Amino acid sequence: MQLTQEILIRKIRKSRIDEVDFSNLEFGKYISDHMLVCDYYDGEWQTPQILPFANLSLSPATLALHYGQSVFEGMKAFRMKDGAINIFRIDKHYDRLVKSLQRMCMQVPPKEIFAEGLTELVKLDKAWVPVENGSSIYIRPFVFASEAKFGVKVADEYRFIIFSGPVGPYYAKPLRVKVEREFIRAAKGGTGYAKCAGNYGGAFYPTQLAREGGFDQVLWTDAGENKFIEESGTMNVMFVINGKLITPGLSDSILDGVTRDSLIQLAKDKGVAVEERRIGTDELISAFRNNTITEAFGAGTAAVVAPINLIHIDGVDYKLPFYTVNSLMNQLKQQLEDIRTGSASDIYNWNHII
Repeated sequence: MQLTQEILIRKIRKSRIDEVDFSNLEFGKYISDHMLVCDYYDGEWQTPQILPFANLSLSPATLALHYGQSVFEGMKAFRMKDGAINIFRIDKHYDRLVKSLQRMCMQVPPKEIFAEGLTELVKLDKAWVPVENGSSIYIRPFVFASEAKFGVKVADEYRFIIFSGPVGPYYAKPLRVKVEREFIRAAKGGTGYAKCAGNYGGAFYPTQLAREGGFDQVLWTDAGENKFIEESGTMNVMFVINGKLITPGLSDSILDGVTRDSLIQLAKDKGVAVEERRIGTDELISAFRNNTITEAFGAGTAAVVAPINLIHIDGVDYKLPFYTVNSLMNQLKQQLEDIRTGSASDIYNWNHII
């Protein structure tokens, strides 16, 4: 489907790209020149615009600031080996955005605005897509309730924005994680599967406590019994036990990760046994004691894969073996990178090449 009106584009007078140290891309530090903005009011989405990146002017009564109607996505685009640019899995990200917005009673931007706006924005800022190995441009689409009214209500006005920025690796070293028994990330029937802002704000305090204890992240457990693993911080989590790739099955308290989905598909096609199911802390402890667990790692758009070298469970540190290039995690990561950069055939139609 094509936009009925062209996207209005106003280019920046002078690019800020000279401020970027592409050899040292701190995650989230740099923001590209332009952003897409599209407003919803009077019952319809207005003409999208691409403008120079700038601060927003908002009323203190903006509903999102008070009642949490705010949803975002995290995507990446990659410089391919032939110089083209690939935006990875647009359809999957849009579908997840739709589910998140529906859960939060928010208006959904039409797919043509999302996909075409995203494409035009990345085209305009293509010089910002890094060429360095392991680097990419991170893309942040988000929607928030922009109506200015302080009564508790579902908003009638929304703003959809996309901006981007060049990034390097999210985690520089293997992670030390702590199984969280007291605090929870999400409960059955809640918003755990939605990528809404409040899920992240609510996770800060227990994560901060874990870091004060010498850990990088927490392993969240279920809200009912606090014994089944759900996610790890900003990522889904995966384990290799007895040669099988095991990851918690999706539910209304677990985010449907795009990287998670991609890695599962690649693993299955490699002939690896994959189990999407509940995995309890007792099973993890048993696997450590029997030396049947060989890998544990997070999977997410920002990190791709993040190796875990220590899991703290109820006062005991359990250490993982050293990882090598032949570890399943690294094999899957390399295969995914090869597809994204054009070094391997994209048989899954995941790439959107511009």
